[in-house]
Amino acid sequence: MTAEDIAKILDTAESFIEVSERTIKKLPTLRGRTIINLFLEPSTRTRTSFEIAAKRLSADAINMTGSASATVKGESLRDTAKTLSAMACDLVVVRHAYAGAAQILAECMDSHVVNGGDGKHQHPTQALLDLFTMRTHLGRLAGLKVGIIGDIAHSRVAGSLIPALRLMGASVVVVAPPTLMPSRPDVLGAEVSYSLDEVLPDLDVAYMLRIQSERSDRMPFPSLREYARFYGLNSARLASMKPEAIVMHPGPINRGVEISSAVADSPRAVILDQVTAGVAVRMAVMYLLLGGVDVESAS
Repeated sequence: MTAEDIAKILDTAESFIEVSERTIKKLPTLRGRTIINLFLEPSTRTRTSFEIAAKRLSADAINMTGSASATVKGESLRDTAKTLSAMACDLVVVRHAYAGAAQILAECMDSHVVNGGDGKHQHPTQALLDLFTMRTHLGRLAGLKVGIIGDIAHSRVAGSLIPALRLMGASVVVVAPPTLMPSRPDVLGAEVSYSLDEVLPDLDVAYMLRIQSERSDRMPFPSLREYARFYGLNSARLASMKPEAIVMHPGPINRGVEISSAVADSPRAVILDQVTAGVAVRMAVMYLLLGGVDVESAS
């Protein structure tokens, strides 16, 4: 994806933000198209966001989970893809615990495939909604300094957001204890720091990552209390940031660990705006892939 591609998605999403503010939140742009949400890993907010996006464009949205799919009977991902393709669906959103699952589906299907998060690899629409939120609140992406703080090693959010930010002209610093850094942090293309207090005053965005204990075999630090002490964003640390700097988090939040309740509920936190942007950005992705009718005329 190029910077121009990203800009086009964000610009299209601008057209859809207004739809969420209407009494009747629906456009006819994808009427008659079939979208399958194939979520083979637990998800609430991402699956719901994709489902709402599809329905607001009048597409027929069908949800499939791991327990309700033939994968529990031993069917391979490739066979699942071929089965769905034979049903002539138009677009599949896939969430899977293993990296590369979306690529496998795309190789086996004629329909469009959107990666809804694959293992520790990528989460592209999360990165797009994050870019949209930054651009909305700060007016630009080029020249921003974004700190991504926390569980870098296990984060597919960081895996998509870091290259996207660099592509759009922002600089990135990743901040974490050594045990939550990947073995080769230099390949991320971001500045690396182990001290949150040193980098905070220079940041335009503090992006706090969730501690993903489900992806670790053991606790990668002595205690949650110690993690919060050195890497949690609290009111005192927030005060050290630029007055216009914003706080972001992909959710769900571990309050009191990566972010305090006072910060999460402060006007500087734009976490719920990220959720709102997620619907508009996913509408834009579906609309552009499926060639919906003109947005203005549909409105």
